[in-house]
Amino acid sequence: MSAITLYALDLAAAAVLTFGIYWPRHHRRDLVVAFLGINVGVLAVSALLATSAVSAGIGLGLFGVLSIIRLRSDELAQHEIAYYFAFLALGLVGGLSVSPTAAAAFMGLIVVTMVVVDHPSLLGRHRRQLIVVDRALADEDELRAHLEQMLAAQVTGMIVQRLDTVGDTTAVDVRFRVSPGGASAPAAGLAEPREDRRPTSGEHGLLSDDGGTAASRTSDHGADARMATVSR
Repeated sequence: MSAITLYALDLAAAAVLTFGIYWPRHHRRDLVVAFLGINVGVLAVSALLATSAVSAGIGLGLFGVLSIIRLRSDELAQHEIAYYFAFLALGLVGGLSVSPTAAAAFMGLIVVTMVVVDHPSLLGRHRRQLIVVDRALADEDELRAHLEQMLAAQVTGMIVQRLDTVGDTTAVDVRFRVSPGGASAPAAGLAEPREDRRPTSGEHGLLSDDGGTAASRTSDHGADARMATVSR
């Protein structure tokens, strides 16, 4: 009965972590499938190995092998890697634990940790972007001032990844903190886009009228000239 309880605890913790935390915050269906599939697979394998004398070593080896395969197959963001390891840990805890109480405590610790550290209010104003500047800026102070003007935010850190003096570009990994409103304000000092002034309908009418009058005058002068030639 205790083994069934452990399996139920694992599935419940995985469901809460998936549909209660990850999906409402990140909305990646492919990772939802991967997380649940990995959790159930690790739970099944670790439960079968639980009776082996070397179950702990095999479990850690399985943890490492699955990590290498998954992390090399697709590029994941750092928070997605944290979720991935959390689901692996839940499966191992549910399959290898002998006490439902201890398993529930560790599973609860994993879920609560992910709830807290991935909450939008925790360091939510801090951002990270890879930006390509359309100028080759070798001076770090000048580059920082340009980035702060462009982002309308405080640059807290930057790493120049490529300085192309031929193509006149600078690729930089930027960490910055946005304004309290959560979105960057328009950068001060940047030129506003110009609007081309087009003639209004009244102006079009005046131009048409002038053009028509000029044409009629030209026609009248031509007719007078022809009549004068005939009379001579």
